[in-house]
Amino acid sequence: MGPLGALLPESVEPPTAAVALWVVDQDGSFAADPESIGFYVPTYMGPPSCYEVIARLPNLQVVQLLTAGYETALPFVRPGVTLCNAAGVHDASTAELAVGLVLASLRGIDDFARAMPQGEWRGGRREALADKHIVVLGAGGVGQAVGRRLAPFEVEVSLVGRTARPGVLAREHLPELLPTADVVVLAVPLSTETAGLVNDAFLAAMPAGSLLVNVSRGAVVDTDALVAHTTSGRIRAALDVTDPEPLPPDHPLWRMPGVLISPHVGGNTSAFLPRARRLVAEQLDRWAGGRPLHHVVSG
Repeated sequence: MGPLGALLPESVEPPTAAVALWVVDQDGSFAADPESIGFYVPTYMGPPSCYEVIARLPNLQVVQLLTAGYETALPFVRPGVTLCNAAGVHDASTAELAVGLVLASLRGIDDFARAMPQGEWRGGRREALADKHIVVLGAGGVGQAVGRRLAPFEVEVSLVGRTARPGVLAREHLPELLPTADVVVLAVPLSTETAGLVNDAFLAAMPAGSLLVNVSRGAVVDTDALVAHTTSGRIRAALDVTDPEPLPPDHPLWRMPGVLISPHVGGNTSAFLPRARRLVAEQLDRWAGGRPLHHVVSG
């Protein structure tokens, strides 16, 4: 089995760090013979160098990501190498944050937090989540998890995917759904089809005062269009992802009324590590045994 046993030494926590330490040191040198590496797990949310090293692994067979998104890694994966994402690993945590962002925005929790240092009692009537129409754009694992968690809040949930199937509407229905949406949650992967999908026309179709929640990828939204619509006060936004990312300190979205920003932490919770360990262990076992891998996105 060669380096398989060294890939996840029990003495190193977490597995993301174990893999990174085993494959490449801080100075870019390999701690193992590059020719012996057939299975590589880039560090979770790591820098571009985590993917650049792929070119230096001549016998690489598998790249196993710890993210559901794979657009950053894809350009570095050469033909013949199998790329797998971490579908399912982040569904629960990302869905939790999506619901939290919806509640925080509607109920003004971010405003209350900002008022605390001044001891300001900021009362008044806020919006309920109950009775809202929620459009969840993206019917994969995260989108489905968001829908399940929203359902008990006495809301109407419309789940929208690329194509129609039982319980899921096709994207072609968006023109009729958006004008009735109180909240739109974005849970789509970033692709050529979804880049800039939420543009000026999309936002203009949403009702005044509605809320856009993005837990997918920043580039799904046209940032200039979002700035324009939030500046006018037509649209509110709760964003776990932005374009660019990280968002520069002087970017207008930071100080925009009605905008709540979290720093791309949707999947990075205590639930992540146990799920990541299980996924990597299962994939390693399948790879070593010559069985088909889960969650193959290319190769």
